[in-house]
Amino acid sequence: MDAAAAAEPGGDERVVGADRVLRVLKRLGEYPDGVGVEELARAVESPKSTVHRALGALRRAGLADQDAGGRYRVGVELLRIAFDYHARRPEHVAVQPLLEELAARFGETAHLGVLEGRSIVYLAKVDPAVGAVRLSSSVGGRNPAHLTGIGKCLLAFAIEGRGALEAWIGEHPLERRTPNSIVSANRLVRELEITRRRGFGTDDQESEAGVNCIAFPVWMDAGEAPSGAVSVSGIAYRSPLARLLAAAPEIEETIERHGWGRRSSTRRAEGARR
Repeated sequence: MDAAAAAEPGGDERVVGADRVLRVLKRLGEYPDGVGVEELARAVESPKSTVHRALGALRRAGLADQDAGGRYRVGVELLRIAFDYHARRPEHVAVQPLLEELAARFGETAHLGVLEGRSIVYLAKVDPAVGAVRLSSSVGGRNPAHLTGIGKCLLAFAIEGRGALEAWIGEHPLERRTPNSIVSANRLVRELEITRRRGFGTDDQESEAGVNCIAFPVWMDAGEAPSGAVSVSGIAYRSPLARLLAAAPEIEETIERHGWGRRSSTRRAEGARR
């Protein structure tokens, strides 16, 4: 418990109450068409009265809205805060020219993603200017890390060895989405070893049938670990994985030219030490 909360009368109760409100808010985001109090109470496994009070607090803050039918959804104020914050994130702004060049060069979608727990989260996305088929990914969206090129790329730096991987998997089995999905710990260990050795990760229609990608780590600062990863994701029939693999040197060179590769990170670190 936070020391400041404990020092005040009723501090512990306020912290617990805040946790409940945040849990309700996070679950509310899963219902874009709105949700009733009873259904939401079941979803968060809390009494209806508790959820109703939490929704009241969220409405007063503008973080939740209620329609004429009594259903609740995320409020416009929360969307404003989220989109404004995202637009101001330095990595989103800095990496945009790189994503635009990759999308234009390959005629496919370019992403910036980060690792968060067992998932990757997309921070930026640039679709090609032309092309009838677009990917379903979205900024702020998630995918299982073990099924994506971005995820494997970042896991290869964060996890090394069977023991560390098993600790990361924990009691949750690896999700299968397509026949190509990797759901074996042994196979994932080998995949991460390959990724670490060659310096990039791939997704061979493992997350979504008909979609593959190649991903490279990027360093937005001078740290040892990458800040995230950039991918080129293509529709398999027009950009087969073999084409993306053949383009790996070009993609890596483009990342370095924009200043976000490992060599650029090393130069920044050496400059900071001088």
